[in-house]
Amino acid sequence: MQGVLTGFAVIAVVIGVGYLIGRRGYLGDQGQEVLTKLAFHVATPALLFTTLARADLSVVFSGRLLVTAASTAATAGVFVAFGAVRNWGVGRTTIGALCSSYVNSGNLGIPIAAYVLGDASLVAPVLLFQQILVTPIALTVLDLSGAGEKGPLWQRLLTPLRNPVAVGALSGVLVSATGLRVPGPVMDPLTLIANMSVPAVLLAFGIALRGSAAPGRGRDRQLVLLSVALKSVGQPVAAWALATIVFGLRGPQLLDVVVTSALPAAQNLFTYASRYRVGESLARESILLSTILSVPVLVAVAALLG
Repeated sequence: MQGVLTGFAVIAVVIGVGYLIGRRGYLGDQGQEVLTKLAFHVATPALLFTTLARADLSVVFSGRLLVTAASTAATAGVFVAFGAVRNWGVGRTTIGALCSSYVNSGNLGIPIAAYVLGDASLVAPVLLFQQILVTPIALTVLDLSGAGEKGPLWQRLLTPLRNPVAVGALSGVLVSATGLRVPGPVMDPLTLIANMSVPAVLLAFGIALRGSAAPGRGRDRQLVLLSVALKSVGQPVAAWALATIVFGLRGPQLLDVVVTSALPAAQNLFTYASRYRVGESLARESILLSTILSVPVLVAVAALLG
């Protein structure tokens, strides 16, 4: 279980540093906003581009990815259904659906895949699926649910091409698919900038915890509890059922898909919520609770299927 504990320890330390920065006011009143904008507009697009430009896109067609896609759609669909019935609004429902199904495949998924599953590349299909498909769709929905929805049709159709995160991901896919080689003088500074993404997201998340109420007790209590239940229990159970019943996966392949599905909600979801100023408390509380609950869940999954 060293991989699980190591991954969570690294994240906890960086978030704790962010919390202390917020408490001491080292970055001023706008520190969280600046870090969020840095991550959203600069560092995260660079990270997606550099990651996907070097990726083997053949993993997209693996059986593991089909399980991931189906379990993601199932859990997100449940939240969307509740949101439609309870009239939670497009923005909050979108953030809640992401918190219910978008796993932390980067800064937590990679170390856990390396230490628990024995191969860091096993998280690549989830990483690619979320960056290529889920992120552009979700951010487009958030764009269209705001001021962009009032623009002309051609402008609304081009929404993904105006979003820096989507542009970074799609550009990386294009480079990988065409086999282009990005020169070192271009890739090296992009990689350096990309390395800021995860720390910036975690520090901004830590700053946001300063003065916040206990999770699950605010006005978004129902949304938070539903998203956490779906993320921590619903998605890994759905992945296990789909993998065994539909795709007939067994042994290490079954362990791979269930472990990746049991990862908590990704911290960059808070960046998206902050960027669009919708569901910020929902994202913050859901990420925190699902991260805490994922420790016993991952330990149990590894013990039962490992």
